[in-house]
Amino acid sequence: MKAVFLDYESLDKNDLDFSQLKTAFDELILYPSTTPEQVLERVQDVDVIISNKVMLDANTIEQCHQLKLILISATGTNNVDLVQAKSQGVVVCNCQGYGTSAVAQHTIALMLALATSLLKYDQAVKQGQWNNSPIFCLLDFPIIELSGKTLGVIGYGELGKAVAKLAEAFGMNVLVGALPNRSSDEKRVPFAELLPQVDFLTLHCPLTDETKDLISAPQFDLMKNSAFLINCARGGIVNEQALADALRQGKIAGAATDVLSIEPPKEGNVLLAEDIPNLIITPHSAWGSVQARQRMVNQLFENAEAFKQGQPIRQVNG
Repeated sequence: MKAVFLDYESLDKNDLDFSQLKTAFDELILYPSTTPEQVLERVQDVDVIISNKVMLDANTIEQCHQLKLILISATGTNNVDLVQAKSQGVVVCNCQGYGTSAVAQHTIALMLALATSLLKYDQAVKQGQWNNSPIFCLLDFPIIELSGKTLGVIGYGELGKAVAKLAEAFGMNVLVGALPNRSSDEKRVPFAELLPQVDFLTLHCPLTDETKDLISAPQFDLMKNSAFLINCARGGIVNEQALADALRQGKIAGAATDVLSIEPPKEGNVLLAEDIPNLIITPHSAWGSVQARQRMVNQLFENAEAFKQGQPIRQVNG
């Protein structure tokens, strides 16, 4: 089988091993990136397409008469027309669970950074404020302990459970929230009842029509002014203007996000304003440990081998 990887640079920073993946195919062509104008030329005569974010629309797939398999080097499938692929008998498989440890770790790291005012203290030292302290330490910014605090988790799949487990190791009380209009029980607290109870709220649900702007002005009004918001899910789940306003107005104590509504924010973003207090932004890097990225490459190999044996795994258009 002839295969092409359209955008391997989106996950490889010259620190991954592709040797096993190459053995799955007679030929594997690796492209660092592919523009929309280059897609059709590169995929038209291959049996297997591997794509991370390159769009494979219905028109493109329709013109790939040899195509048998699409491997998505991600969990999200929005860059592939699954209906067209299925109509042509093209199997589509994704990668799953590769970044659980990395994202859970990053989530806790953001919580700790907010709880300890870590970035503020680092900046204060570098600006010479410690040098001028009349005592041996600086205690200019709030420091709180996670122990005894309540963490609300929205999205209690594999990732939400991993974060909850780490939080419990810090002595936190974990509450699992039900999405609005979803049933709640003794294990899941109704969304509106959860918000006033939490000291930290962490989001791990997918972005859907139901969860778009899930956290906006009315939700910030329900939260404690001492509460913190963590978003390592998707940018559109939190209304960014409402978050900027809530932080400026002191409706919540702080927030950290690894995601924005448009990535990268080439046209700017309201959350990049310099006057927003106590906001940490990381560049969608929570998933990006070398171990997680290598796990993804290994899953691509597993998916290809399973397909060759007539027993596809992680198929998303079956």
